[in-house]
Amino acid sequence: MNGTIASSSLRAAFSHCVQQVRSYDYHHYLCLLELPPSMRKAAFALRAFNVETSRAMDVATDPRIGLMRLVWWQEAIDKIYASKKIEHPIAQALSSVISENKISKLWLKRSVEARINDARREDTEIPETIDELEKYAEDTASTLLYMTLQSGGIRSTAADHAASHIGKAGGLLLLLKSLPYHATRNRHCSYIPVKVAEEHGLLAKQGGRFEIRLDSRERLCDAVFDMASVANAHLRKARDLAGTVPKEALPVLLQAVPAQVLLDSLRKVEFDVFDPRLQRGVLGVPPLWFQLKLKWSSLRGKY
Repeated sequence: MNGTIASSSLRAAFSHCVQQVRSYDYHHYLCLLELPPSMRKAAFALRAFNVETSRAMDVATDPRIGLMRLVWWQEAIDKIYASKKIEHPIAQALSSVISENKISKLWLKRSVEARINDARREDTEIPETIDELEKYAEDTASTLLYMTLQSGGIRSTAADHAASHIGKAGGLLLLLKSLPYHATRNRHCSYIPVKVAEEHGLLAKQGGRFEIRLDSRERLCDAVFDMASVANAHLRKARDLAGTVPKEALPVLLQAVPAQVLLDSLRKVEFDVFDPRLQRGVLGVPPLWFQLKLKWSSLRGKY
């Protein structure tokens, strides 16, 4: 009887993970459906963990509560690897896949620590260069791809290198897409580096400290173009490795497709992140079109 209850609880936990990803990360939800069935459980648990930590600060009524939630997850990872039971559906699903697969604790810890460091930054603490944002994207987005590859037993330096570039590209582009949202929460300055802002005349000194001004749409578009160009370079580097990536890794690397779609959508609106067309459909394109593009890439074994 206890085994039946435990099995039912675990099924409910994985169902919760799938629903969270579908609700809050739909383009990646569609990507995960292209994975082999044997890899989906781990992939959905990992992606749901990312949903939980990425939204912690946004759903909290008080930033301190959001930070406490992230610290809770940091401690939960230690408990999971110590085989301690945690009454949380995503933690339960994670615990299950970690016990079944060799998933690195380092990557999980690095992911949540990057979120914590970002949450602790003051609005006036602006990254100096794009390199800092690339590091953040690596620690939050690329790590998910590394762990998904690990869960499938895929050991390939070429696949890891491609995953690194895809994660950086996707992470940077999603930060750009989120600029209007963060502007409403007074965190817009956090994701335009000082060097880029200064080059395009967006940096201003106010009350003895620097802040980024978004009142010039043309200058902002130029700054976004520069940052999107870095993301585009990462996608090119990832695809340059395609010939050396093992076939079984290709479904994992399909996450390059949403990055490319978002990049193309930015081009169509001339890199104006405030253009409402970017918020329509899936990353600015009709859902059916996105699904067809993803399926076509999957069938061709391309990313």
